[in-house]
Amino acid sequence: MTSIAGSRVHPFAGSAYTTLKAALVVCIKQVPGSAQIRVPPVTNTIMRQGVPTIINPYDLFALEAALELRDRFDGEITVLTIGPMSSEDSLRKALTFGADRAILLSDRCFAGSDTLVTTYALAAAIRKVGKEHGPPDFIFTGKQTIDGDTAQVGPGIAKRLGMLRLTYVGKIRALDPIVRTIETERRAEGGVQVLPTRLLCLITILEATN
Repeated sequence: MTSIAGSRVHPFAGSAYTTLKAALVVCIKQVPGSAQIRVPPVTNTIMRQGVPTIINPYDLFALEAALELRDRFDGEITVLTIGPMSSEDSLRKALTFGADRAILLSDRCFAGSDTLVTTYALAAAIRKVGKEHGPPDFIFTGKQTIDGDTAQVGPGIAKRLGMLRLTYVGKIRALDPIVRTIETERRAEGGVQVLPTRLLCLITILEATN
């Protein structure tokens, strides 16, 4: 696990708010640029070699939502990703966007990981981050990645960590850090659901929330 420092390191006392501060974790993934994705008919898997990569667009929306909350309530953002060492490029971009620290999980044994392995590794990393920097109040992910399209990683992390989860969120309507509640708009078939819930929670972001 490689850690890339951003700005200052601020010790959190824990997940309870003593001041209006929030500890946020954002999980991102480096994916092939959508215009460059090719799937050979023989292997039926995405060809990644020699293909330009980007940060998964929905994960950028998740990072944007975390940055908005951080700017309102102070705190710190840790960005996590799992992938090859080249994924460090995406983490450095996240730092330039305003994240405070970035962590890369990289090992050959992760190659070809399914969502069960990915969620296990990311959940373990989040627990480690919590021990070192204070438990997160929020975890953000994009609703899905443009290469796998499973939409399973965010909910899978929440399940492993025993956290509440809000999926397909299009807007954060309100946050009360004193009583520790959040209200979001969730896109659902046939309309929009307004969902209030308590912290701690994991949120998968559908689109830009501003």
